[in-house]
Amino acid sequence: MIRAEIEQKFQSLQKDIISSLELADGIGKFKFDPWQRAEGGGGVSSILESGQILEKGGVNFSAVLGPLHPGAAKALGVAAQEFYACGVSIVLHPNNPMVPIIHMNVRYFETGNTYWFGGGIDLTPHYIVDQDATYFHGQLKNACDAFSPDFYAEYKKWADDYFFLPHRNETRGIGGIFFDRLDAENTGLTKERLFEFVMSVGESFAPTYTYLMKKNFELPYTDKHKKWQALRRGRYVEFNLVYDRGTKFGLETGGRTESILMSLPATAAWIYDYKPEVGSDEEYTLSMLRKGINWIEKT
Repeated sequence: MIRAEIEQKFQSLQKDIISSLELADGIGKFKFDPWQRAEGGGGVSSILESGQILEKGGVNFSAVLGPLHPGAAKALGVAAQEFYACGVSIVLHPNNPMVPIIHMNVRYFETGNTYWFGGGIDLTPHYIVDQDATYFHGQLKNACDAFSPDFYAEYKKWADDYFFLPHRNETRGIGGIFFDRLDAENTGLTKERLFEFVMSVGESFAPTYTYLMKKNFELPYTDKHKKWQALRRGRYVEFNLVYDRGTKFGLETGGRTESILMSLPATAAWIYDYKPEVGSDEEYTLSMLRKGINWIEKT
């Protein structure tokens, strides 16, 4: 398997997801912003703003190469030498608070004789609905089970641990799956089979999320719901700027700032010591922002 094949399939994945999202949104259109990296490679940032369902979102592709920054090499535990990285990253922020925020990333990295795959999908509902959470995790389990009976449980726990705000003692949302540095040695799968798994995860994104978009975007909401949405977006910002490895890696190594920060919502809010009403949907959502919930058997 060569870089050109990985690039071509990731580029096709980006285009297919964009087409599915535009069709589901009905109004919004992605704007394309091709860019080049001075050290080598480049990508295409695709941004949608002011859609019918999606307020702001990005579906980005990149394939970059060149000398590995010493700080990045230290963080990755590899020698400071030439590297190549390719991937698709997505974050979508909806208008209606009843539609969840979603993130996906699939990626390939190599340096010297070392390679690995990484990625995952996680969901951040403003309001947790058990049935939607069960559906979402069921789709991810299906994608994992086709390759290993162990992947879903292992990568779900990895997501619970990764998408966690220690200073809030809460998960970012209902998790999903997260995996990193997968290779033949630690999975028992060939490089080709691992790439099939990563593509399967990526291909599960559009049908899973567009189902949730269509199901929830016409639900009624009030100013109270929008206020809560802004607060949950604030938590999202906190995680991405304080803890997210990809954001930190990109900013610390001279990455393209606009592409890196496309994950942030158009608006967010922070209210001092906000406490939801007892027995409210907001209180229920907060109570479910914890690790280890078996969402598939929740309903």
